Amino acid sequence: MSSYPFTSALVTGASSGIGAGFAELLGAAGVPTVIVARREDRLRELAERYPSLEVLAADLTTADGLERVAARAGQVDLVVNNAGFGSSGPFVSVAAERLAREIALNVAAVTRISHAALAAMVPNGRGYLLNVSSAASFQSAPNLAVYAATKAYVTSLGESLHEEVRGTGVHVTTLCPGLTPTEFQSVSSSNDEAAKYPRILWTSVELVAKSGLTDVVKGKCLSIPGWVYKGMIAAGGVTPRGVTRRLGAMVLRR
Repeated sequence: MSSYPFTSALVTGASSGIGAGFAELLGAAGVPTVIVARREDRLRELAERYPSLEVLAADLTTADGLERVAARAGQVDLVVNNAGFGSSGPFVSVAAERLAREIALNVAAVTRISHAALAAMVPNGRGYLLNVSSAASFQSAPNLAVYAATKAYVTSLGESLHEEVRGTGVHVTTLCPGLTPTEFQSVSSSNDEAAKYPRILWTSVELVAKSGLTDVVKGKCLSIPGWVYKGMIAAGGVTPRGVTRRLGAMVLRR
């Protein structure tokens, strides 16, 4: 069993992918953890394997679901805002309703749950907030425009909150993984594009989840799994935006 300083936790988007990876690690460590997603059957499969996991089925794009989860976020000392999805394709070809749900989940839900968590953690002088963003948050992403924009919000929010709570005993970390084999590719209709990327660009779910938990304990502002993405993001910081924009367009449109 791994050892973490968390006495309790909550993970959103825990039914698959990176969220399930977090649930597995926390469950194996025996940390009492509320696992949240719409697909209750998937959550119950996880809970059957790890007695410390508690199932909370909720749709974070609805007012009721979001408020029920926000209430629980104020009762634990680790909150992992992992739930999110993307939409692949030209901006004008994606249904406006889908984009609205994407923004509601990736932006509004993350904001509400972060607020509920920190409103409880800061007065207590202890707590951990881990928001899952993306390496795509550091540059424009044609054909993933809204996804990249929502993740840019998550990264910016996380960096600001990290500084706001400095010295309070609360840790805020933003996890920015690159390509990771999850259901994201099928949900965003980007399986064909994903297949074109070389193996070196892919990071495992286990690596991403472990990196996030390790770095939030350390109090890091940003957690970037994998040396490839650490290098790419560092290079992007000193490259003119016009160049990174064109490179992004070339990669995503090839």
